Amino acid sequence: MTLSLRPAQARDIDAVGAMHYASRLAAYRDFVPLDGLRAMSAESLTAWWRERFRYESDTHRLTIALAGDRPVGFTYVGPDEDDDRVAQLYAIHLDPAEQGQGYGRALMRDALAAMRAAGWREAVLWVLAGNGHARRFYERGGWAPDGAEREELVGAAPTRQLRYRRWLGESA
Repeated sequence: MTLSLRPAQARDIDAVGAMHYASRLAAYRDFVPLDGLRAMSAESLTAWWRERFRYESDTHRLTIALAGDRPVGFTYVGPDEDDDRVAQLYAIHLDPAEQGQGYGRALMRDALAAMRAAGWREAVLWVLAGNGHARRFYERGGWAPDGAEREELVGAAPTRQLRYRRWLGESA
């Protein structure tokens, strides 16, 4: 199946919310209590994405990955919440059934290129400390922990998160 990436449109938000919910359940279930994960439903995540898309579309980029015409993943990038001179990869999620197909790598390459093209020279992301799979994925892609940590809720569950940083190179 051919993978294509394109900027998300309003009609994609339902798929983004559903993928985000399914991805969180699959990726976090071994270290975040399910009750906490389920506290935020697919519908509430869709509503959350709808608001973000509406209010941040001029400063952030939501990209959808399609296998044929079927949504299989997405990324969300924009200025860092603490330092707008730095980009942030806010989200990269895949339909859990599609992992291992190279879609995550394609989404990451696209996100890095988009951040470079926007003129950023470095980027950060936050990852759950217990998510070894994601941490290895990021580390293989040139990201490294920079020592910053925070505790935030995932649904209703408090989680420890680590900040990763990556040099993007010279701006375009």
